[in-house]
Amino acid sequence: MRTARKLTTSAALAVTSAGLLAAPASAANAAPVGGLEVAPATVTPGTTVTVRTTACGADGGATGDASAVGAGTFALAPAERPEVASGRFKVPPSAQPGTYEIVARCAGSGADGGKQVAGDLSVTLTSTASAREEQPVPVPVHPRGHVKTGVGGALGPDPVKTAAGVAVLAVAAAGGTWLLHRRARGDRI
Repeated sequence: MRTARKLTTSAALAVTSAGLLAAPASAANAAPVGGLEVAPATVTPGTTVTVRTTACGADGGATGDASAVGAGTFALAPAERPEVASGRFKVPPSAQPGTYEIVARCAGSGADGGKQVAGDLSVTLTSTASAREEQPVPVPVHPRGHVKTGVGGALGPDPVKTAAGVAVLAVAAAGGTWLLHRRARGDRI
């Protein structure tokens, strides 16, 4: 009697664990049941967003509304699988950071007609970590040469012109000093 229970319990555990292992594989390909999947869920302005839902039933389309973020309305249509309606819209470059509700309303007059589902979209001004990893690291640029101000400098491109300029300044300073000295003595110029 104990042996039979052990086999039954072991068989039940095996079936349960096999079901748990198989569930994630099929769930990865399906849109959320009765909800609205927004991918990617966090974006920067100018990004294209894909929206999917299974709420509208087989061969059901929908009208999406992303006017909360400034993108207006868009169409959702059955894609690779007839029970999944999907559509796309572009987040405008002028979108401000925040969380926005994206809405889809099922088309048709059947049981799913008029049904509304929603999902959240987060807009940030900074890119995600994966996008930052793709950007090249800037190489620092070090300045070379002299400053081109038009006035010249001590280490300018022509040392002869620099020496001539220094000589002119020295003569002007000496002449100014001589004139001030004469004026202080009372000599007339």
